[in-house]
Amino acid sequence: MSDQPQPAGLLPNPVIPGFHPDPSVCRVGDDYYLVCSSFEYFPGIPVFHSRDLFNWTQIGNALDRPSQLRLPRESPSSGGIYAPTLRHHDGRFWLIVTNVSGDGNLLFTATDPAGPWSDPVRLPGVHGIDPDLAWDEDGTCWCTVAGVSQVRLDPTTGETLGEPQRIWSGAPGAMAPEAPHLYRIGEYWYLMIAEGGTERGHAVSIARGPSPSGPFEPCPANPVLTHRGTDSPIQNTGHADLVQAPDGSWWMVLLAVRPRGGTPAWYVLGRETFLAPVEWVDGWPVVGPVTPELPTPAWPLHPAPAVPARDDFDQAELHPQWISLRERPEHLCTTKERSGWLTLRAVGSSLDENDAVFVGRRQEHLACRARTLIDPAEGCGGLAVRMDEDHHYEIEAADGEVKVFARIGSIRTEVASRPVAAGAVVLGVDIVPRPTRGPRTGPDDVVLGVEEPDGTFTVLASLDGRYLSTEAAGGFTGRVIGMYAAEGTVHFDRFDYEPLPFP
Repeated sequence: MSDQPQPAGLLPNPVIPGFHPDPSVCRVGDDYYLVCSSFEYFPGIPVFHSRDLFNWTQIGNALDRPSQLRLPRESPSSGGIYAPTLRHHDGRFWLIVTNVSGDGNLLFTATDPAGPWSDPVRLPGVHGIDPDLAWDEDGTCWCTVAGVSQVRLDPTTGETLGEPQRIWSGAPGAMAPEAPHLYRIGEYWYLMIAEGGTERGHAVSIARGPSPSGPFEPCPANPVLTHRGTDSPIQNTGHADLVQAPDGSWWMVLLAVRPRGGTPAWYVLGRETFLAPVEWVDGWPVVGPVTPELPTPAWPLHPAPAVPARDDFDQAELHPQWISLRERPEHLCTTKERSGWLTLRAVGSSLDENDAVFVGRRQEHLACRARTLIDPAEGCGGLAVRMDEDHHYEIEAADGEVKVFARIGSIRTEVASRPVAAGAVVLGVDIVPRPTRGPRTGPDDVVLGVEEPDGTFTVLASLDGRYLSTEAAGGFTGRVIGMYAAEGTVHFDRFDYEPLPFP
């Protein structure tokens, strides 16, 4: 859903808003499938489906079992799962990815991208992040990684065949050649990479050659996409993948961000998935503009079913949008203990700790609100806006009292408190964008409070949102809004999330 009304004939971009970086896409018939990085969150690797490239529905998470995804308690935020590549070959879906928190490069397969996905095939001979898979005409599988190097691979066993070879690595001196994707298009093999780092210098470049291993000739117009040095509201464009539509047109999915506020401008939603048209001129891709609106395509649209704004926790399993920190054992998080409630049992005493019990969803809109009804009679817990262990705001309820906490870097402080009637209480967060009035204006305010029985919202604190941004926190993720347990057992009857009008 867009942050603001779109002009007639235009569709919103990003096509998958919120913290959904490093998109990889493939098409099978009339269906498109897309995956993204998930870092320290469990379950890992959200899987999306579309019939038109513009409207996407999350159909699952590829890594939803501990046997597939090991994220040790000590693994840091922005560790974990990096840059998956999704491909369809020989009747199967193939997913290759790096777990930087211990397991290295892994390969998964499925006949249905909604799952279940296999347990991992380990790839001890594949070194480096951002692995890619491509098959040539004789069935040889080529694995290319950031750097950029390449090795032949037996994808069924994980065995590498031969030694890795260095191939084209982008512009001389450009930092961080990564996110390689290899394609056979027409008479050439194309190697597309990201370079320039994933910050404001991010870019997409491409080369072509006669075989999967080159030699590669760089495009004379490289980088074929970058927004560095521009005043575009969309920045950090890079880490792209190509896909061809049934009508023969070509498209690019990529990550980018929407910074707001003064200098240096802060982005709070993380890196999001955008879409751009591609044309081929003299055998090279020419990428159309990456803008906040996209023209309606020539083919029919298939609007995705709306994700319910409210979850009453009536189902035995949580919706795939819900994510937790590193693991989610059922004895700590369940909807089966109290009918219609989500039950969380505390391990860590606050969100400062790596083993905090937390269930959240990505913030997808620049202006939004969230509400949850918590019963803290057996403990304490609350509603939080999280970037990582060192950057989060929360409103926490114990029986008869509500408090607001802020964690900014090494400082944790109680910001406000007030008594409430014993029993269940509705906690709320409003994300309110700030108008830019000067170089030091932050992107938004995070407003935390209590919803009274008559529906009015009593504000306890309004906190500067710049400290829950990537520019302040660092790392590769975006905000996640959700519920947590800090002590004992807490129960949540519902969770409401809705966008607000964008100024």
